[in-house]
Amino acid sequence: MKKLMLVLAAACLSAAPHAALASDDGKPVKIRPDIAGVEVETVDGPVTIERIQDTENEITGYFAKTSRECPSFCIQPMQAAEGVTSIGELELLDMLTDSGAKVIDARTEDWHIRETIPGSLNIPYTEISLRLDELGCERQDDAWQCDQAQPVALYCNGAWCGQSPTAIRAMLREGYPAERIHYYRGGIQAWKILGLTTVEGGL
Repeated sequence: MKKLMLVLAAACLSAAPHAALASDDGKPVKIRPDIAGVEVETVDGPVTIERIQDTENEITGYFAKTSRECPSFCIQPMQAAEGVTSIGELELLDMLTDSGAKVIDARTEDWHIRETIPGSLNIPYTEISLRLDELGCERQDDAWQCDQAQPVALYCNGAWCGQSPTAIRAMLREGYPAERIHYYRGGIQAWKILGLTTVEGGL
């Protein structure tokens, strides 16, 4: 949010090094009153995240389901772990446009390939404790040193999905600083309910 406001205030949108705000072109469904879309970099090139413009659109399919068996699909707490900050969509968009941060799709690869948030990196919750070097940590003497760890945000399928909270707990056990971890609890389900752009994930 802060970065978006700074970019807007600078009136230098097209020159922003990592992202740009999309012009509204009279679109009725915006992200915020002053923002219609946000361009993020992906491995396949830039993608503009915006909301579906059809005001009659309704979510269908898997993410329209309201009830899943618990266990294992139990409602997750708002805070994934002590010291970890929970965030919403605007904060996640800010992190997607911050070159110093990473947004992690903590779901297994099959989910990521099917549909993901543009600009996010897939590190499955089953692998994250082995891949912290991709997030600024260094392996030393069979332990991770995370003094230079990047700010990260993790998400999975929704408030009933335990994959990103499991990943967060694994990161904390390995020494990742809690204050650099953010939890997007709403995940793909909340993202889709708001009509925000998704793309097929890459390998």
